[in-house]
Amino acid sequence: MSEKEMDVPVVTLTLEDDSELECAVLAVFPVEGYEDKYAALLPIESLEDENEDGEIFLYRYKEIDEDNLDITNIEDDEEFEAVSEAFDAILDEEEFNSL
Repeated sequence: MSEKEMDVPVVTLTLEDDSELECAVLAVFPVEGYEDKYAALLPIESLEDENEDGEIFLYRYKEIDEDNLDITNIEDDEEFEAVSEAFDAILDEEEFNSL
């Protein structure tokens, strides 16, 4: 499934074992109390397999220019917790709006 077929941005993550994982960018959002923006990423293979519940990855997100992104790990537990809660709030709002 290509980026155009999904109509969402796609990024390629390089994992610790140097393997690559293509992910759809589900959301880019700010978190109160933090300067950076954050991204919620879902592996493309999870989108293609309707029976699979994919793990969502949360990263710091920065647009360098139109074609380049800087996606970095969130190392601080407190920051990660705040980002997780902000993304959960986005999901709750989306669920409420779809009712």
